[in-house]
Amino acid sequence: MSELDPRAQAAPAVRFEHVTKVYRAGGNAPIGLKNLLLRLPEVAKERRRQPRFEALHDVSFEIDPGECVGLIGPNGSGKSTALGLMAGVLRPTSGRVETRGHISPLLELGAGFHPELSGAENILLNGVLLGLTRREVRERFAEIVAFSGLEEFLHRPVRSYSSGMVARLGFSVAAHVDPDILLVDEVLAVGDEAFQQRCLAKLEEFREAGVTIVLVSHALTLVDALCDGALLLERGELVAAGKPDEVIAIYRDRVAHGVS
Repeated sequence: MSELDPRAQAAPAVRFEHVTKVYRAGGNAPIGLKNLLLRLPEVAKERRRQPRFEALHDVSFEIDPGECVGLIGPNGSGKSTALGLMAGVLRPTSGRVETRGHISPLLELGAGFHPELSGAENILLNGVLLGLTRREVRERFAEIVAFSGLEEFLHRPVRSYSSGMVARLGFSVAAHVDPDILLVDEVLAVGDEAFQQRCLAKLEEFREAGVTIVLVSHALTLVDALCDGALLLERGELVAAGKPDEVIAIYRDRVAHGVS
């Protein structure tokens, strides 16, 4: 991972070249990639009636294939907007965003589930939403169910599930997609410690398989432990890029001095 270097020869998995994204300010703007996906038409209509503001300003960086990169910064710094641009659900106002390979956005777990459908039916629905064919979901169905540990609840409607059960089923489906690029937006903040450890183990499997991972998280110790590099965004600008411990130290220093 690096700030944009025109001399680089290897094709990056993700490339931002002087990217600026302008929204209209005010109102109840959504936070997180999930809300960008689920409320995009409504949000676009709201923002057309509001003053403009820059969510990202002249941001350039590259992420190499197989890298795990943490995207950190305070709330409102542009992290979810950056993920939305990578996922292709947003377009830059100016500049260029390039990605190579199949992208899977790992959103709030179970966000696409229908409460009246059973767990089994929602596995098929969510798998298709994440880019699998019906045949691929059926082929992986038994493995998804086994990973979730929810066999006895499989034919009950999801509305009867606890939030933890929904999270387990959602991650189980998402974990059996085969992306080239995985976008992770704070999903590791849900569930109990045992579930979080299972999520981390699966992310490690993705890393070992050469999947490029972009992780948005406020858990700086997790970013330091899991990631190869980190990007620090503040007020829509890229402030630092480099090794996780170095970028985290810069972030903490700026917070301590009231800069962030």
